[in-house]
Amino acid sequence: MSHSLTRPAPRVPPTGARPIRALARRFGASVWTLGAFLVIAVILLPIATVVSRVFVPSEGVWPHMLETVLPTYVGNTLILVAGVTALAIVIGVTTGWLVAACEFPGRRLFEWTLMLPLAMPGYVIAYVYFDRLSYWGPVQSGLRTAFGWERGEYWFPQIASLPGATVLLALVLYPYVYLLARAAFLGQSMRMMEAARALGHSRASAFRRVALPMAWPAIAAGATFVAMETLADYGTVLHLGVQTMTTGIFRTWFARGAPIAAAQLSALLLCFVTAAFLVERFLRGSRRFTGDPGGRSAASVARHPLGSGRALLAVLACAVPVLLGFLLPAAELLRLSIIAGDPLWGARFFGFAANSLKMAGGAAVILVALSVFLAYARRMQGGLAIGAAMQAASFGYAMPGAVIAVGVLVPLAAFDNGLDALMRAWFGVSTGLLLTGSIAALMFAYVVRYLAVALKTVEAGFARIPPSMDEAARNLGAGPLRTLRQVHLPLMRRGMLTAAIFVFADVMKELPATLIVRPFNFDTLAVRTFRLASDGRLEEAATSALLIVAVGILPVILLSRAMNR
Repeated sequence: MSHSLTRPAPRVPPTGARPIRALARRFGASVWTLGAFLVIAVILLPIATVVSRVFVPSEGVWPHMLETVLPTYVGNTLILVAGVTALAIVIGVTTGWLVAACEFPGRRLFEWTLMLPLAMPGYVIAYVYFDRLSYWGPVQSGLRTAFGWERGEYWFPQIASLPGATVLLALVLYPYVYLLARAAFLGQSMRMMEAARALGHSRASAFRRVALPMAWPAIAAGATFVAMETLADYGTVLHLGVQTMTTGIFRTWFARGAPIAAAQLSALLLCFVTAAFLVERFLRGSRRFTGDPGGRSAASVARHPLGSGRALLAVLACAVPVLLGFLLPAAELLRLSIIAGDPLWGARFFGFAANSLKMAGGAAVILVALSVFLAYARRMQGGLAIGAAMQAASFGYAMPGAVIAVGVLVPLAAFDNGLDALMRAWFGVSTGLLLTGSIAALMFAYVVRYLAVALKTVEAGFARIPPSMDEAARNLGAGPLRTLRQVHLPLMRRGMLTAAIFVFADVMKELPATLIVRPFNFDTLAVRTFRLASDGRLEEAATSALLIVAVGILPVILLSRAMNR
């Protein structure tokens, strides 16, 4: 008895069912697209709120600020951004070129250790160095004891200053430039470098005339990231006593009690963010560079071995940023946490940690889910409109946390006050503040701030899945939701996990938005660290700060593994 090995013929739908199925697919895609536009509109609400406040009367605060503090805010902010960006470019490009194109002892170790300062929040490194290097710190106290010096008899760098903030922020932000510069150098064609050498140029001249201009688009992008993070910083400049736009927003909102003026300051800071993007586009111009089509990239050519003297200089150039930007602060935090530690260690401290973990975990889950929804809607529908809308929704990552916090609180307060007035008029019942100062408001601020982090990673995962798989699934009768659940999500698990880890680490160390939006008596590890360190109790703040740094190492490990692959 024989058995047929042929498959049964596929069931062909009736002719009349085909237009209905096509209409259902089009309607399904339209529903996803409409939902995506609604989500994006909600996410853009804080940005629109900040921009709209420009045209509202400022309660008479602006004339006073123009005469007193506003020039200081603007001047310090511009100097800080320029200084941090320039120093980060010098460190990032130098180390990126050395690791990518030269061979010296410890190069493979520096490949990933140069990324470690990314795990160190700027406000944490400011707390450590201010505690160690201030006038009453152990370094200056030891010098006075050893040499018998008195105040005014010696010079020592002032860490609580604009130059001090510039150096400390550059130490933790240069990895943005290093990552992109190193990747650009690794992807360059070495034939051009060899041609420059054949024409009589030295290695330094070939680097300056060939390698550096080719890598400039990537360097400019990394510098823009540095500028964005510098504009967003609050804890570092506040602790070091530097008045910038972010500290001005906090002071105007809380000390002066002028939320409209604070929103207008936020709009001015938003103009600085836009200007940074425009400067990056101008400096980059229309230059686009790709790897060698012949496949002969820097990674496949033997690196230039350095002699003993130059190798020592290369080791020092790579070791100093890692030592100052991560190892010394982390070692000091570990020492202080062992010696003293948080006095509330136990149930209270675990409550702070639980708050951080719940907010970071919840934000990671929500942002990954929203990113999958938005990216899939764009994949189904396409078009310039949804692409532009998603780019606009990603703009929140370039906005300082203080600006987003103001943009979140203003409309929520208006809604709560309107609802309360309505309920009083109709039912004689006061609803109070339902959304303002709530967990939901804080989570909304995180979503607006970090959507781009998850969205870019998820979109990269979708890009690896060929569109033919979507067509095959739908031809077999699967709708959009079933196709997403059974085809895309299993293939994107690693990318979604990566996006969740990045969001988790960012939310764990977020400070400005948390300080403004959080509910009353709701402290996270970042807030706990800020409060203790602001009171000069770094020994007690070390435990929570060290835990934030430890969590921040996770995305650094992922980045290192991805670059090695």
